[in-house]
Amino acid sequence: MGEVVRWAAFSCALVPAVLLVYGTSFGGAASTALGLAAVTAACRMLLRRAERGAPVPLLPEPAADRPRGAGPLPHRGRHSRTGSGAHRGGRHGVPGTPEG
Repeated sequence: MGEVVRWAAFSCALVPAVLLVYGTSFGGAASTALGLAAVTAACRMLLRRAERGAPVPLLPEPAADRPRGAGPLPHRGRHSRTGSGAHRGGRHGVPGTPEG
């Protein structure tokens, strides 16, 4: 992880320098440096947490909505549709035909 953080810190310094060379304002380069530093700090925190083995919750679990002892939620498919019934949008039949 140390090498990754060193490269990230290097890019936090290199990118604003390149932006200044190519004519970006000092304020723009400084805000870019701050943004990159913030992203680097967040990634470093997530990397440390992952190395320690702590679970990183992506979405909160709606425990209050589910009954106690219920198993995992079923997989709802690629686009989270329920069932194979009518879909929104798509092609509509011509009036006067069996589909329309």
